[in-house]
Amino acid sequence: MISPLAYIHPEAKIGENVEIAPFVFIDKNVVIGDNNKIMAHASILYGSRIGNGNTIFPGAVIGAIPQDLKFRGEETTAEIGDNNTIRENVTINRGTAAKGRTIVGNHNLLMEGVHVAHDAQIGNGCIIGNSTKMAGEIVIDDNSIISGGVLMHQFCRVGGYGMIQGGCRFSKDVPPYIIAGREPTCYAGINIVGLRRRGFSNEIIEAIHNAYRLVYQSGLNTTEALNKIEAEMEMTPEIRYIVDFIRSSERGIIPGGK
Repeated sequence: MISPLAYIHPEAKIGENVEIAPFVFIDKNVVIGDNNKIMAHASILYGSRIGNGNTIFPGAVIGAIPQDLKFRGEETTAEIGDNNTIRENVTINRGTAAKGRTIVGNHNLLMEGVHVAHDAQIGNGCIIGNSTKMAGEIVIDDNSIISGGVLMHQFCRVGGYGMIQGGCRFSKDVPPYIIAGREPTCYAGINIVGLRRRGFSNEIIEAIHNAYRLVYQSGLNTTEALNKIEAEMEMTPEIRYIVDFIRSSERGIIPGGK
């Protein structure tokens, strides 16, 4: 299942039942787990760590050095979990001294042309649309949907179970469970359809909605809104996640829509 037209460095470690197509390049200091499929012209470069059951499409480049002038050749990694689909021409760069590794979790779909920069952390179950570009040290929590053509500023965080509309660009954090959209990017309601598909009850969805009414529509500042949520609402895991996410945000959260 390994084409003789592929190049595999003798020091690379390849697991069982791995399909490697012609013209694949696999560098030294690479570890690839079991049951992966790597299609033609993909490049798996120095420092890549790939789990099990992934499908990597033509032209993808994993483990290239960071596009960061502070990088000095330090030993870093690009780590891919299990059961991901990495489509054509996706680029996932290695980490830098800042965090040491770039991480893509499990069960993610990265569509054509996605760029994951150095030290980024992508969780599990995410869908990232065509040509979306993520700068260094961003964080995307589990079960996020990022539509196509999104530009994500360095150090930003996207909360879980939300959706970012196509073509958005933002430099602040996007809290969990919401839809972010419009121009400039702002809060556009909670992700009701996505939450229902994920099995959230009507009661939990309404509680999430009420929390965001306080954050974005009450006229209170952010600190006052969070204090009111904690004082008056039941602290379910979902509401605690919202409060902790916003309170820990260093960049601040996207604004409310008008």
